[in-house]
Amino acid sequence: MSNDDRHRVAITGASGLVGRALCRSLSTTGHDVVRLVRRQPTAADEVLWNPATEEIDGRALEGIDAVVHLAGESVAGRRWTDPVKKRIRDSRVLGTRLLVRTLAGLDRPPAVLVSASATGFYGDRGDETLDETSDRGEGFLADVCGQWEAETDVLAQRGVRVVIPRLGVVLAGGGGALTKMLLPFRLGLGGRLGSGHQWMSWVGLEDLVGMLQMVIRDLRIDGVFNAVSPEPCTNREFTRTLGRVLGRPTLLPVPAFLLRWVAGEMADELLLAGARVYPRRLMDLGFEYRQSNIEETLRSELGRRRPEVS
Repeated sequence: MSNDDRHRVAITGASGLVGRALCRSLSTTGHDVVRLVRRQPTAADEVLWNPATEEIDGRALEGIDAVVHLAGESVAGRRWTDPVKKRIRDSRVLGTRLLVRTLAGLDRPPAVLVSASATGFYGDRGDETLDETSDRGEGFLADVCGQWEAETDVLAQRGVRVVIPRLGVVLAGGGGALTKMLLPFRLGLGGRLGSGHQWMSWVGLEDLVGMLQMVIRDLRIDGVFNAVSPEPCTNREFTRTLGRVLGRPTLLPVPAFLLRWVAGEMADELLLAGARVYPRRLMDLGFEYRQSNIEETLRSELGRRRPEVS
């Protein structure tokens, strides 16, 4: 898929942080974007799909050139009760199953499916450096990612190129995890989580959109790749850097026991766990990062220029 040709790209999760940015980028480079929505379509570029009721308008997907599957229940922001965990799992596993089954049954399936996963696949791995050859870790998120990725096998067996980006924490000034962190940091209440030694594998939104567009058109890429910066950082480093960018102190660490009391299982898997993930496949393919350094990325996304040195 080249920028010189016009293609039709269908996107689930098009209203989310990454989906909105990808839609904008594809549209401005001359491609036709089709948004899969869970309500009755109200525009010509919308197609119905509802994993909860197993509804999808497969006929509208005939002739689509590429599908980017980004939809999934948020894993952050609430305690992981059993019903919440079920929604997290079902939104990924059952949603992917419905989409893949539909695409596999088309007379003209897409040339490529890009189906998002996450670095949660690797679990909590301490200081171990992980790449795409590393084994799956342990825990709820690792299990969900493993099942999520496995649902694409049916389409791969049909001969469709399937690409699975394992996303790190997406950093963007316009939403997502970074926006949720800003208020306490701006109030001077930011601090490391637990020991602060846990690794954070992250990716800037601009780079992530570039990665997704590259893998759509590059026939050399199939299977898994790590959608992260080549420079992961610890939670302690991230905390200090964000405080410096905002010009605020970061002197109030949040103890692990308090995080566990407030967030339960989510604290151990999402806030106190870490994975030091390296994007080996992207580096081997020569992907050109614009956002590889954590401080420069935060300054860019938050509109904070580096102070002039006199």
